[in-house]
Amino acid sequence: MRGRGLLQGTALLERAAARTEELPGAGLVHPFGPDWEVFKVRGKVFMLLTETTGTPMVILKAAPDDGRTLQEAYEHVTPGYHMNKKHWITLTPGRDIDAGLVDDLVTESYLLVVEKLPRDIRPVDPGRFGK
Repeated sequence: MRGRGLLQGTALLERAAARTEELPGAGLVHPFGPDWEVFKVRGKVFMLLTETTGTPMVILKAAPDDGRTLQEAYEHVTPGYHMNKKHWITLTPGRDIDAGLVDDLVTESYLLVVEKLPRDIRPVDPGRFGK
């Protein structure tokens, strides 16, 4: 599910936020002030959006091997800004970041968090979501 246009500037943040609207139980909070949008599912963070450095950033959870692979494959995927570098990645606008990639990575981050939740509070079955 790649493609659907390159994302420049704040379009990256807008696309990532829009994807959360399709994720059951996802919600937006501002625990770090208005400059940070924090998306959670059942109280657990799966995505952060900010422009505090002057560059739009989407910070997402990633499986360690996937995170390393993504950082090697994409110039604009780097270790998680102010997060555990093994388990989080950061996306910034660039010619190698498109809407399909953002959708996929936001969904994967969400599912990584959901699969760690107790079964009785999961909003979806992570093994069947989207299939």
